[in-house]
Amino acid sequence: MKKISVLVIDDSALIRKLLAEIINSQSDMEVIGAAPDPLVAREMIRTLNPDVLTLDVEMPKMDGLEFLEKLMRLRPMPVVMVSTLTECGSETTFRALELGAIDFVAKPKMDIRHGLEAYGSEIASKIRIASTARIRRLEPGAAASGRALQIPRHHSISTEKLIIIGASTGGTEAIKDVLIHFPPDCPGILIAQHMPEGFTRSFAERLDRLCRIRVTESEGGERVLPGHAYIAPGHSHLLLKKSGANYITELSQADPVNRHRPSVDVLFQSAAQCAGKNAVGVILTGMGKDGAVGMLAMHHAGAYNLAQDEASCVVFGMPREAIAVGATDEVVPLQDMASHILAKLTGTVRQAVRI
Repeated sequence: MKKISVLVIDDSALIRKLLAEIINSQSDMEVIGAAPDPLVAREMIRTLNPDVLTLDVEMPKMDGLEFLEKLMRLRPMPVVMVSTLTECGSETTFRALELGAIDFVAKPKMDIRHGLEAYGSEIASKIRIASTARIRRLEPGAAASGRALQIPRHHSISTEKLIIIGASTGGTEAIKDVLIHFPPDCPGILIAQHMPEGFTRSFAERLDRLCRIRVTESEGGERVLPGHAYIAPGHSHLLLKKSGANYITELSQADPVNRHRPSVDVLFQSAAQCAGKNAVGVILTGMGKDGAVGMLAMHHAGAYNLAQDEASCVVFGMPREAIAVGATDEVVPLQDMASHILAKLTGTVRQAVRI
């Protein structure tokens, strides 16, 4: 079996050595080169043709984000960011993901050798996922903006309706690409995105700046309001509950489900129990099977469910699993997802790929 070939780009000789040790200890991958800066890396990419890059941000001669932008325009390939600047929900993280990086690992600031060794399985897992990801060329002038869809005046949406979204790898950009099209009077939205603690608040703040709806990290106990989206914090499961006539959020630090907390399955199961046919479920790009069982429960409870199609996914794992168990009603390209959601909620007709 061919090993995943990795090029490590970092200005620290120690980090290059430690990453090489971590990667080479895996049976299915190997480091084929290490570069101290992007200019050296550029030549090594041409000669070695690696499957995946690990990339630091803060480097001499050209910073990692500038290099990433050039790379994704000229020679798109899988990139995992490994940098201290990606810690604590830094805007740098989301800029890297926006430019096309598949995922990120926060480099420890203290005791680097021990810290990186502790992150070894995470680094290896994200390199594996990156090696299978669908990569797209970054188009010049690509901007994080979109035209808001309008709910037709003669169509009203019940305040009992909800939109429930789950995603993993590639999901930060996919969620943005859906939410930016929602009008301020859309139904309340609950979101579970696989993301570490410390990043979800910055993710919510970024979406809040970009979208016409209000986006916040859930604190638990909020009343779910139209025109608002609530993102599961990185330390807790997010659940939907009912309090009288109102929907409210609830947080739980119960054990991870499918190795994740927050888990998409936990959110979807709660929506099945509390919202039933009033929910529209959406499963977006991501590795693994989290969300499939919960979405099937939503389907059995009367919800209408949509999955992102393979062509527009960074990783098709989670949507594929939901489709395979019969949990979905439509498979939709990402660029059409918002319009199909609102079409279902308003009862208007959209052409769709049906299951």
